[in-house]
Amino acid sequence: MISLTTAVEIILAIPLAIGLFILLVFEYLRWRYLEYVLRIFQEKPIFIVPFGQPVADAQDIRFRTVGGLSLRGCYFRTTSRERHGVILFGLEYGSNRWSCLPYCENLIANGFDVFTFECRNQGDSDPQPGYEPLQWVTDHEVEDFRAALAYLKSRSDGDSRGIGFFGISKGGGAGLLAAARDPYVRCFVTDGIFATHATMVPYMRRWIAIYSDRYWIQELLPTWIYGWMGYVALRRIGRERGCRFPHLERAMRKLSPRPLLMIHGGSDTYIKPDMARAIFDRAGPPKDFWLVQGAKHNQAIQVAGEEYHRRVLEFFLENLAGVKLSVERTATPDCSDSFSHLTARSSS
Repeated sequence: MISLTTAVEIILAIPLAIGLFILLVFEYLRWRYLEYVLRIFQEKPIFIVPFGQPVADAQDIRFRTVGGLSLRGCYFRTTSRERHGVILFGLEYGSNRWSCLPYCENLIANGFDVFTFECRNQGDSDPQPGYEPLQWVTDHEVEDFRAALAYLKSRSDGDSRGIGFFGISKGGGAGLLAAARDPYVRCFVTDGIFATHATMVPYMRRWIAIYSDRYWIQELLPTWIYGWMGYVALRRIGRERGCRFPHLERAMRKLSPRPLLMIHGGSDTYIKPDMARAIFDRAGPPKDFWLVQGAKHNQAIQVAGEEYHRRVLEFFLENLAGVKLSVERTATPDCSDSFSHLTARSSS
């Protein structure tokens, strides 16, 4: 017969042995593969970065971050007789402030002021010494968006009701992180956003097949082991670069009950549609996910064209301006919808 003391010792030894085994596996993985993760994470993909030309009638803006950096932006006043609201636009990685126009001209023409800016180390904004931005969102870009929100609140013509947010890729993620706890931002449209942590783990599963032919590593390791490895890698990169990589996944839960329209390219090879959908699923209602078939990363506007502009405009008219829409559409030869006429009337 096994004594009670011996039985207790065996029971306690089992989780201890399992924990020790997991720790040894993790230490082996960190010793063997961490440097690969660090290197690949810091590689910059080949992007076609859009640049726009200055617009004479846009208001040139300079404002400062909490840390004292001077950021450059531009403010476009609506060309409509009535202003329906103000929208903060988040630029994609590496672009200049004038590149917002293809996304925003329709909004400006239909009653919305638009403000956009260049984050630190981007365009004409001040660089931060020792900081080199990557395509991933860091706390520095989030701080810049908080400074932009503070600037919009301080304007003499600011809208006391709050503003809308429209962001592309990295700029979309940084803007959501900044606005998650700020009720001044009343609704959100994003295109091509991604979460650093949620994106990293699926890619690590793909990378491991390149660097290891061990089946138990490729197929049997649970996702949380990869997540733990990714967390360690991000902490180290953050220390080396003087930044942090915030969790967009957590911020998504804080957006509700504010409305969200999330747009993503169905042929995006950088951020797969299932990755985007996983982020979207973390947000509460009201929300809408629009997958643009055939569109690559940040190319939904080129593929969807007029429908893209229509959906974004209708979203802000309804959720920011409180406008009821009456839309007449005519069918185009490719069976997509196009505008023949759009009228708007204030809701009661």
